Amino acid sequence: MIDLDITLLIQLVNFLIVLVGLNALLIRPIREIIKQRQDKMLGLLGDAEQFVEASDSKIKNYENALADARKAAVAEREKVKEAALAQEADIVAKATADAQASIAASREKVATDVATAMASLKGQVGALAEQTMAKVLG
Repeated sequence: MIDLDITLLIQLVNFLIVLVGLNALLIRPIREIIKQRQDKMLGLLGDAEQFVEASDSKIKNYENALADARKAAVAEREKVKEAALAQEADIVAKATADAQASIAASREKVATDVATAMASLKGQVGALAEQTMAKVLG
């Protein structure tokens, strides 16, 4: 059986002294170290979140700048394309006008040559007719 005497009280006091000593020597310093580690981890986590936010912000700025540059490039390309089309239309119009002028001059020359040849042949028709009759009649 269990005897309740003074040794139980001494054991209880001894246990409480050991508990207070262990708390002072081991448990409290370990709790402090765990708290410091937790604070440091929270600080590092905050820094990481700030870094992620800053990188997201930079990425958005980069994407916006890239979109603006693409819009500017498209606008510049359209501007150059319109200028090239206008220049092409001018060149085609000039070439068409030159071709038409050349064709008109050639037609005029051909018409003049035809008229000259006709006039020459009309003048020679009488002489050729006489020569042919002379050969036929003999």
